[in-house]
Amino acid sequence: MDESPEHLPARQVSAQGPPLPTRQLMNQWWRDVVFVHWRVDPVAVAPLLPPGVEPDLYDGSAWIGLVPFRMVDAGLGRRGPVPWLGTFSETNVRTYSVDGAGRRGVVFLSLDCDRLAVVVAAVAAFAVPYRWARISYAASSDRVRYETERRVGDRPGSVLEVGIRDRIEGASSGLDSFVTARFGLHTRVAGQTLWLPNTHDAWPLHRAEVLDLDDELVAAAGLPGVVDTTPESVLFSPGVRTVFGRPQRVAQRGG
Repeated sequence: MDESPEHLPARQVSAQGPPLPTRQLMNQWWRDVVFVHWRVDPVAVAPLLPPGVEPDLYDGSAWIGLVPFRMVDAGLGRRGPVPWLGTFSETNVRTYSVDGAGRRGVVFLSLDCDRLAVVVAAVAAFAVPYRWARISYAASSDRVRYETERRVGDRPGSVLEVGIRDRIEGASSGLDSFVTARFGLHTRVAGQTLWLPNTHDAWPLHRAEVLDLDDELVAAAGLPGVVDTTPESVLFSPGVRTVFGRPQRVAQRGG
């Protein structure tokens, strides 16, 4: 029997996603996801966001996440997975946003990916800050390890290993839901801020603890010193299947 984290028993504990408000654009599985989060002053985060959105706060703070995972069987529209290109590893640095229409989402400060063709296509289509990287993944029944090294620029890297602990029973709330139940992303394309909706089943979540952390990606994204502090939230999920809808424009605040 396979005892990798993908096959761990877990209950759905995070919020169920809403129906897509637009036509389906793509679909994918997110597997073996690690969520490590730090509390950050909103003043430090606000300049990193696209125009028309502001930091989404929990307990008066903005939050920065280091989130490595495996993208599996990504496909366009309602079609099946793209061979080879549809499966790869990513390590994201992200924060959380809200626009004037009340639509909440994720803003990716960086996305490191080990498929160059995916990097080129994603940057061209949605202007998200993908970077080509080497990423290794290793797992057992009770731990997951990701190692990332960017192939361009100053080549910052990240090592993150977590131990997987008890699953979260029942419906999650508070910070657990805030950092995981995010059904959209904000990005800037051709001078226009867009909100790209997504939806998925409730996350199956486990508590986790950091066993090894040596990260330069958060500082490279514009937030030095954050990872020198103890993270306030460490979670693991075996994953969910996600579908994305077509983007919607974000009105400029005060316009």
